[in-house]
Amino acid sequence: MTLQGGCHCGAVRFAVEGDPQHVAFCHCADCRKSSGAPLMAWAAYPADGFALTAGTPAVYSSNGDAQRHFCATCGSGLYYVNEAALPGLVDIQVAALDDPQALPPQAHIQVAERIGWMEDIASLPQFERFPD
Repeated sequence: MTLQGGCHCGAVRFAVEGDPQHVAFCHCADCRKSSGAPLMAWAAYPADGFALTAGTPAVYSSNGDAQRHFCATCGSGLYYVNEAALPGLVDIQVAALDDPQALPPQAHIQVAERIGWMEDIASLPQFERFPD
């Protein structure tokens, strides 16, 4: 299976080939801070199945090992590389895919750092659009 994705403005594009090793929601504080969201969905692919197809992303390292790649123009997060923690893998942000529904998460990870109110979010009221 080949999937494509990219940033919001289209300056950076990528493709992944094959099946991911895992797809998971991550609740760690580092993911929250880098995204501004309470959790992130990631899909880990072997590095040889990942290719940039357009543009050059900017890179930020919070700890020397973790390399977060994002668009320098629009700020969209794209993928993560950490040879110390995930050798040989590229972790792509599932929401950056053109078809994010193609990779449903299979697990929650780093739940020790989960925001407490995230445990019960399924019980909140839901609206298809903004409520009246």
